Amino acid sequence: MKWMGSLKCVKSAKFWSIRPQSKKVREMLTHPRFGVLRSIDEIQAVGHRVVHGGESFSSSVVVDQEVKLEIRRLFDLAPLHNPAHMMGIAAVEANLPDVPQVVVFDTAFHQSMPPTSYLYAIPTVLYRKHKIRRYGFHGTSHEYVSQKAAEYLGRPIEQLKLITCHIGNGASCAAVLHGKSYDTSMGMTPLEGLMMGTRSGDLDPAVVPYTMNKEDLTLNEVNSMLNKHSGLLAVSGISSDMREVIEAMNKGNENAKLAIDMYAYRIRKYIGAYTAAMDGVDAIVFTAGVGENSALLREKICERLTFLGVELDKSRNEERSSEARRITTDAAKVSVLVVPTNEELRIARDTYRLVREMPVREPVSE
Repeated sequence: MKWMGSLKCVKSAKFWSIRPQSKKVREMLTHPRFGVLRSIDEIQAVGHRVVHGGESFSSSVVVDQEVKLEIRRLFDLAPLHNPAHMMGIAAVEANLPDVPQVVVFDTAFHQSMPPTSYLYAIPTVLYRKHKIRRYGFHGTSHEYVSQKAAEYLGRPIEQLKLITCHIGNGASCAAVLHGKSYDTSMGMTPLEGLMMGTRSGDLDPAVVPYTMNKEDLTLNEVNSMLNKHSGLLAVSGISSDMREVIEAMNKGNENAKLAIDMYAYRIRKYIGAYTAAMDGVDAIVFTAGVGENSALLREKICERLTFLGVELDKSRNEERSSEARRITTDAAKVSVLVVPTNEELRIARDTYRLVREMPVREPVSE
């Protein structure tokens, strides 16, 4: 649904949930021509990506009754995601009752942040009672690419100061200090931080009540506006897809140019802030759909980071590769890398490791 310059479309927006089609999935997996399994019995474990683990989980875990109860307790913090994740867990239980399951949390990597990073400057009673704080997301990706960056640089991650930029339709930056998340741009929800495909990112909190009053919007409607009808889509007036916005900019569309300039500027601001937070940076890492594929965006971000010692090599930046690579000159004091993320591989590895460590396989039941 496009913004069309009016808030009326927000008021009429409807959202539908789709229950897991377990039988269809089983048929697809074992399809004689297109499937990947001879029998559903070949499945030895199932790994899930779960968006919100709150303060309860700082690593991946095997699903048991307590884990499921905690994921449910976090529904209020991730109402669009955690309920759907629980549906997936329940569907596996119903169809593969003897198969162990593992959950990998988007928030887990960021549980190493200090209170100076994760607390908001609001009454502390709100944190104590309702756990209102920064959690951060894309943790699986930030952890994976920071480790890959250290491998590429040939240095122990415990000695590095990295800034990882996961730039897709959703986008976030993380300050990774000696292998641990020190700060990250997303907050209690994925709405905070960078300008994204359809999310506003950072804005004055007073914008919310002011807009609600002026446009007679409900909480749900203004929430939809900020999450679904803002960001790249709103500023360009064209699309949330970076490729389409760049194409429009190249044809002379000024709104598209403004959207891309704003997008790059906000990422650059976070890179500067995280460099200050860590007292330096060894490498900046771009990953995810836009970060890996948009040479133009990377160039726009890096062209004003020369004060850090970033020297972009334009020919390297234009190269396409499925492998980690450096896009700065050999003489650059700060390296800029493009590292393809692989969250699925990280989930698979955690699932394999945790299931192997289980002393006894027991069915998970409600």
